[in-house]
Amino acid sequence: MKIFRNERRDQSEAHRRLYARFELAHTVVDFMAAFCFIVGSVMFFGDAWLTPGTWLFLIGSLLFAAKPTLRLIREIKLYRMGDVDDLAHRFED
Repeated sequence: MKIFRNERRDQSEAHRRLYARFELAHTVVDFMAAFCFIVGSVMFFGDAWLTPGTWLFLIGSLLFAAKPTLRLIREIKLYRMGDVDDLAHRFED
């Protein structure tokens, strides 16, 4: 069973719940990153706000970096959920 396969998300109710939770987390991270970049951009208009604006850009960048990490974790969890029989056989050996 390979990761990053769309049909895996519909295998069971548990798969659908897990997929939905990660999609929600991905969307929240998107909004938070966009918010940081927008507010950080506005802060660049004043010299007094330059340092906080730079921090917001860094935070926004880290949030954007978290997105592929969330997708990878989701896919690994979905993979493990669909591979229970194989894992059980490996444990017995």
